[in-house]
Amino acid sequence: MKPELQPLIEEILSSRKYRGLDIPPETVGDILERELGRRRDIKEAVKEARKKLHNIMAPYLGDPDFQSASLALESAFASGEGKQVRTECVKIMASHASTRERIPILDSFYQKIFAMTGKPDAVLDLACGLNPFSFPWMGLPTSLKYYAYDLNRPRLEFIHQYFKLQGLTPLGSSADILIQPPAVEAPVAFFFKEAHRFEQRQRGCNLAFWQALRVRYLLVSLPTNSLSGKHNLVERQRNLVYNTVHDQPWSVTEILFDNEIVFCIEKNSLTLPYGRE
Repeated sequence: MKPELQPLIEEILSSRKYRGLDIPPETVGDILERELGRRRDIKEAVKEARKKLHNIMAPYLGDPDFQSASLALESAFASGEGKQVRTECVKIMASHASTRERIPILDSFYQKIFAMTGKPDAVLDLACGLNPFSFPWMGLPTSLKYYAYDLNRPRLEFIHQYFKLQGLTPLGSSADILIQPPAVEAPVAFFFKEAHRFEQRQRGCNLAFWQALRVRYLLVSLPTNSLSGKHNLVERQRNLVYNTVHDQPWSVTEILFDNEIVFCIEKNSLTLPYGRE
């Protein structure tokens, strides 16, 4: 990261919009450096960088009030009632547009995915948002190594609290996965509703990112409709995925739900064998 970018990075990160989110400075530096390479006007570059950072952090997608949601989760787990825990998880997921859309299909979502991949002993949840709160629907044991990655540190800390209550080891990271892809080896990686936003940040970046992941199965999901519900996006999403992988020796299987399409990409056999269930 160029030293001369530091004042601009600090200016953006100290703004009211991003103060307290603890966004990695290298994320802003990466965006700024790319934008400055495209235009000579610094003000225009900073303006465009702010737009891209807004898209990456996506505050418009929503989040719960972490403090009140934390108290509700603690109460639900203290009750010993699995149904109450699920109820609170649904409330949390409903606060974010991406996971809210997935709630109606949770009962079949992971069942269909793991029918293809087998039940893993470790997963990477990349740019996870609030997806970790769907763990009760995965049908996986708490011995699972669940690696959650998200740039929003307060959200990640909230996820860690949930993991501890659920009996999962808190293995999250707020590192920028596009700049530094996870080196963890795992049978399965979730990359839900993010590939299109990665393209908006840096056109063509998905291939190198997917290649770097040390996983056997990469589950890429994308929305089938726009946020407004007015536009069907299925063919656009298929083009994104198949144009990315067309030269790779990977197999792709689709799982189509009403509002989400999942591309099960089998990359290789890096991981130890495990049984299909």
